[in-house]
Amino acid sequence: MAATLQGKRIAFLAADGVEEVEYTKPREAVEDAGARVELVSSQPGSIQSFNHLDQSRQYPVDVTTKEADAGAYDALVLPGGVANPDFLRTDPEAVRFVKSFFDAGKPVGVICHGPWTLVEADVVRGRRITSWPSLRTDLTNAGATWVDEQVVTDNGLVSSRKPDDLPAFCAKIVEEFAKGKHAPR
Repeated sequence: MAATLQGKRIAFLAADGVEEVEYTKPREAVEDAGARVELVSSQPGSIQSFNHLDQSRQYPVDVTTKEADAGAYDALVLPGGVANPDFLRTDPEAVRFVKSFFDAGKPVGVICHGPWTLVEADVVRGRRITSWPSLRTDLTNAGATWVDEQVVTDNGLVSSRKPDDLPAFCAKIVEEFAKGKHAPR
């Protein structure tokens, strides 16, 4: 039987420069499992997605990081794209929002360059994680054990490397989000 997210509310934290497929495919997966999704971003209005280096569609923001309350959500997804997490890690409200999920033991999914925001929130120390290969040094310096695997789960933190990993990533976030809270570290 497939995992259900009926009644769960999932936050997707993204900014301009988000890799479109890393936003749309996980969103589709959790919505298909019954979750309600909201796009959280640093600024109101919309965010500009990219398909690699080419601009793609814009997506409407539901709530800003300043207004967002992690307590209102059951889980968090951090899509990648190079610019997206770079913008988010410089937003103190975005960093606070991310850290709140870890403090509460709520599950988090992150892919590609998304872990840059986790480094800034100081939540990767002692965790096993994967990412786009260029983040290896950043994650290791932040205290994580970096591995080159399609999908890695560590106490509610689900990570993947790249768009090719999306089928495994999407299946695993639905599974972890259905489990709910984990013991905070």
